[in-house]
Amino acid sequence: MIGAGSKVLGPIRIGSNVKIGAGAVVLHDIEKNSTAVGVPSDRIIKRY
Repeated sequence: MIGAGSKVLGPIRIGSNVKIGAGAVVLHDIEKNSTAVGVPSDRIIKRY
């Protein structure tokens, strides 16, 4: 799920079951089963 207003910049791999918070800017790969928030989205707030 990708929240409203978020941006994914560049050749990024997003794992399965990932949530990206509204307004986040993704600059790096995101592992599966995690939630990413922030600008830039260096904070992974939950892995389940």
